[in-house]
Amino acid sequence: MTLSATAIAVTLITVASFTLIGLLQASRHTISLEDYMVSRNSVGTPMALATIVASAMGAWILFSPPEVGATSGIAGIVGYCIGQATPAALFAFMGTRMRFLMPKGHSLNEYVLHRFGQAMYRLTLGIVVFYMFVYLAAELTAIAKAVELMAGVPLWLTALLVITAVFIYTLVGGLAATIFTDAIQFVVIVPLLLLSFGIAVFALGGWGSAIAPVTQTAPELLTLANGPGIKFGATLFIAVIAAEMFNQTNWQRIYACKTDQVVRRSFLGSFLVILPMLFIAGLLGIVAMHFGFNDDRAFFSLIQALNLPGWVSIAVLVLVLALVMSSLDSLLNGIASVFTPDLLRFFPAQSTQGILRLSRVLTVAVGIPAILIASRGYNVLYLFLLADLVCAGALFPVLFGLYSRRLTGTMAVWSAVAAIASGALFFPRPDFSPWNGLPFAGDLLVSFAAPIVVSTLICLGWIQLKAQRGKTEAFDFGILSRDIRAYGEGEALTVEGLPERQG
Repeated sequence: MTLSATAIAVTLITVASFTLIGLLQASRHTISLEDYMVSRNSVGTPMALATIVASAMGAWILFSPPEVGATSGIAGIVGYCIGQATPAALFAFMGTRMRFLMPKGHSLNEYVLHRFGQAMYRLTLGIVVFYMFVYLAAELTAIAKAVELMAGVPLWLTALLVITAVFIYTLVGGLAATIFTDAIQFVVIVPLLLLSFGIAVFALGGWGSAIAPVTQTAPELLTLANGPGIKFGATLFIAVIAAEMFNQTNWQRIYACKTDQVVRRSFLGSFLVILPMLFIAGLLGIVAMHFGFNDDRAFFSLIQALNLPGWVSIAVLVLVLALVMSSLDSLLNGIASVFTPDLLRFFPAQSTQGILRLSRVLTVAVGIPAILIASRGYNVLYLFLLADLVCAGALFPVLFGLYSRRLTGTMAVWSAVAAIASGALFFPRPDFSPWNGLPFAGDLLVSFAAPIVVSTLICLGWIQLKAQRGKTEAFDFGILSRDIRAYGEGEALTVEGLPERQG
């Protein structure tokens, strides 16, 4: 059997295995709408840590960090690592705050609806769905590219196969099945990533030999004093933190944890696990520069160039499949849960089981266009940066609203809109060139820093201005615990009668 045929067979077997595991978990009990969306207070620390890491570590870690390592070096890798891991540490504290304020909640956009009203809710809903859809499309793109490189399978066929398998167990088992398969995938991902790094370095004669060409041709990649690397690392730090705050999969897991203590332990623990995993993935990019590979396929090009035994390529393929499926199932379930409040409002006569069926249909509807995007093979890193931009604009008002009683819906929505617009002025084209003649146009750091600064200044300045005019008002956080109920507890999440809270 040729390597391509073996790779195709391994793909089918791996995908089928994870699907079977998910279905077996789903068959253990009948799920309600509440179970499907958040699996509330059901997961202990080890399982929570595993699902947080597995859902966060998608196939992108074999595309984006190696590309960053190959182009921005150690400085860029460190920024990427800190940026990707820090949200987990922040969730350890903001997650318990959300559980305290909204004990029967389900999602970030649900909190925004009751905290800020309809206008900010619509904006946040758009941001959350846009980010998670781009994440979904990027993951499918990543696995499709990997299998195309290793087995010559068309992009669209791999994307269709993988997402269909994920549909099967996600639609049946909901979040509980997703978390269970995440735990299995976590056990697969960590050792295979370490194995991939160790074999690549060993095949090149050790670390010194592996980076010898880099030392001669691009020594700046190996130092933290690399100015462009530091700048790009700072960019990724802002971008990734902003985006992960709008990732519904994180908020689902906050409510799935049994207690606040489990939330703190599992998210802080995942911070410590994610850091070295991403650092190793980034170092693979530097190793790939031994052969001059520096695009988003650097890691896979490295594996091919080393002419390693076939079993190594198969192990890498299993790693990629585990990574992508651990993210896809979380994203699909997360997107469905984001829309549930609107489904309950638009179809008030439906039972919770009817809403559950609609959520499943919606999940499939979201996945289909992602297959089409994946078939185009776009650059994975640029897709993420585009989604990160809109998240950065709404980051401060959404999170500041968890603590400030004086921030209103009008302040939140206009500060977010202005912030996103300010970032768009400096955001580059897909080839990373500027699209206008403004100073700093095309500068990624400026495009991500501007939204944070603009939204912060508008919110704080507006609050201060209203205070000086004696027009302060205080939000009643008790609304979040009184108005939001678990799905199935009577009529949940109706927005008629809610104050607009725009002034």
